[in-house]
Amino acid sequence: MMRIISLNGKNKSMSKLTKDFYTRPDVVEISKDLLGKHLFTKIDNKITAGIITETEAYAGISDKASHAYNNRRTQRTEVIYAEGGIAYVYLCYGIHHLFNVVTNKKDKPHAVLIRAIKPIEGIDIILKRRSQKKVSPTTSGGPGTLSQSLSIKTTHTGIDLTGNKIWIEDRGIKIKKNQITIGPRIGVDYAKEDALLPYRFIIKL
Repeated sequence: MMRIISLNGKNKSMSKLTKDFYTRPDVVEISKDLLGKHLFTKIDNKITAGIITETEAYAGISDKASHAYNNRRTQRTEVIYAEGGIAYVYLCYGIHHLFNVVTNKKDKPHAVLIRAIKPIEGIDIILKRRSQKKVSPTTSGGPGTLSQSLSIKTTHTGIDLTGNKIWIEDRGIKIKKNQITIGPRIGVDYAKEDALLPYRFIIKL
């Protein structure tokens, strides 16, 4: 196993998340468990990465905020119905590429939107992609800027997250329950009562 240095300075083993992590049935639990994990991309042979600091859970056909609500199936959303452990990337407002992790078993269309990361690797590349001179909360503090920072695009939808283009690693950062801020999801007022569900999770690093 490779050895890395964690945020607290202790040696930790890196471990790429496997299918077993993604195919669990509880999308809320997975959303919390993704906090503190390292999201990597290798695009055009350039590796960039950040620690996941904000997620949102989308609970499939029963969740009015989900693209799969009421068993809705389209060419774009069909990927959510696949077995967990792949990417679902869609375009928001015709501008922002939003990266989601598909979870659960086949035909259980759950997904986790990755809303923010803290850049930790390939920072010079990230800053160039963002046309910035230094890292700030605006660098990758939203789902659109996150994808721009890591060069994730809609063409990556359906990609296997256990592969070598986009993947997530556990590098031993432990997040306690009292470190997680919980609240309603952003921009889902159309979901009526489901807009109030406490499915947004945030940590500060």
